[in-house]
Amino acid sequence: MRTPIIAGNWKMNNNPEATTQFVNAVKDHLPASDQVEAVIAAPAVDLPALLAAAQGSNLKTAAENCYFENSGAFTGETSPQVLQEMGINYVVIGHSERRDYFHETDADVNRKAQAVFANQMIPIICCGESLAKREAGEAQTWVQSQVTAALKDLSADQVSQLVIAYEPIWAIGTGKTATADQAQEICQVIRQTVEKLYDKTVADQVRIQYGGSVKPANIKELMSKPDIDGGLVGGASLDPDSYLQLVNYQA
Repeated sequence: MRTPIIAGNWKMNNNPEATTQFVNAVKDHLPASDQVEAVIAAPAVDLPALLAAAQGSNLKTAAENCYFENSGAFTGETSPQVLQEMGINYVVIGHSERRDYFHETDADVNRKAQAVFANQMIPIICCGESLAKREAGEAQTWVQSQVTAALKDLSADQVSQLVIAYEPIWAIGTGKTATADQAQEICQVIRQTVEKLYDKTVADQVRIQYGGSVKPANIKELMSKPDIDGGLVGGASLDPDSYLQLVNYQA
């Protein structure tokens, strides 16, 4: 059985004080970690506050990005080694906003995945197609190519541990949501791609999230699909009550 994983991705929102207030509001109301894994991915400047407030709770922590080198002359970047030393559990990599605004490539995402694993953390690897790709009938092949490139040279054991987040770009922050069937279709393609690259055992273990205007109103339907194991949630994860409704969707 794959443990569902609901991760809030705050993007460039909140400050340390607001982070502490958020965690204090939710930490005593989270599901058991073997029922649903609750995660918050916060901006780098908020991570110390997130870690301190979450200590001793079921809340797992994530960075929103990292570099693929541990140290060096890379002004403004975040070291995966330092994230690991801080106690971070997950790192989100390859988000469409990173790919679009900061021109990150599939090769960059792969290097980051390897760096995250080398530092004993788990990557949440994002993939997804633009509206133009979907309308051209290229959504499946595009996502297949992103997943294949991201997993290059990763071991079967590593892939069985990681999380893949399918986020159709046209549904991020637009209020548009892929239907549960559309989300399931691509998440199934992702699992089939992993099976082709590795084997069925690995494919059955990898957790696949859907992201793109996920909210309390649609989380149950999305999570009812066989290949959707969680959500990578943007705006709806910023409010404590909304976040608790998401992670407690089984209640």
